[in-house]
Amino acid sequence: MTVVGPFGLSVRDQALEADVQAGLAAVEEGLLEATKSDVPFITDAAQHLVRAGGKRFRPLLVMLAAQFGDPYAPGIVPSAVVVELTHLATLYHDDVMDEAEVRRGVESANARWGNSLAVLTGDFLFARASHTLADLGPEAVRIQAEAFERLVTGQILETAGPRDGRDPVEHYLDVIAGKTGSLIAVAGRFGAMMSGADEATVDILTQYGERLGTAFQLADDVLDIASDSAESGKTPGTDLREGVPTLPVLHLRALAASDAATEEDRALAALLDQDLTDDARHAEALAGLRAHAALRQARRDTIRYAEEARATLAPLPDCAAKAALQELCDAVVHRAG
Repeated sequence: MTVVGPFGLSVRDQALEADVQAGLAAVEEGLLEATKSDVPFITDAAQHLVRAGGKRFRPLLVMLAAQFGDPYAPGIVPSAVVVELTHLATLYHDDVMDEAEVRRGVESANARWGNSLAVLTGDFLFARASHTLADLGPEAVRIQAEAFERLVTGQILETAGPRDGRDPVEHYLDVIAGKTGSLIAVAGRFGAMMSGADEATVDILTQYGERLGTAFQLADDVLDIASDSAESGKTPGTDLREGVPTLPVLHLRALAASDAATEEDRALAALLDQDLTDDARHAEALAGLRAHAALRQARRDTIRYAEEARATLAPLPDCAAKAALQELCDAVVHRAG
């Protein structure tokens, strides 16, 4: 039983393990090849995050979805490269927007080379993804374009905030579906589609990816509050310190504004509206959220989306790949505690 991919996913079938490992190795080679340029500086900047590593969650999903058709079909590895390149490009842009200094344990591109070059490097990766995508046919181009539109729309909605009268929690879930769920859905779709799986299977794995992607992001929200740095790999309460309204915070604010709110609810919500760059204030807010029902509600939401993802798999035939996809659901729930 070998650990493969994110969250320590265990593949219990030797043939599947070999296919997944070979596929992911080919994706790594493809990523390095796709990020080469005749200009050495561009190569250095474009490969900065590729070489920093990462979960390769999206390529893993492509490889598992491909098991429901021909897992050796020629379009599978290139489609996984496309999805991961697109994801990497968004990270360059996200770090500029967030003014991040570190990404995947290394200096962020914007901290190293400045915002302008980080944005342009992200654009370069989008261009390389499009170049690879063009060889996969017009249907693949259309699918990727639609997903990218959803991704950008999600980012815009997050930046703009909910319109007047809109439930902030519903708004946030729409943002997550666009920013995270859309591209993970494409990973499931491309893997099944490129392998020649039937249309019903392609649809199932697309829906699975969408729901799992949302659960994955919500688990990150919970981890930001509940975990220690050794578990999560980042400083606890990072989003909280930066004023990012993640799901536990939104649940707390909704409760604090309701008739059922206690004085403690209102006091904690008021604390979250203060400047949390102060260490003592930040520690107090983090401790308050860790003990609050809002965090438990966020955990339940994460579990609900993971279970919805698992339920979509029911019509698929029982096999090692289906078991691995189910285990991904369990792994996401485990991350959320």
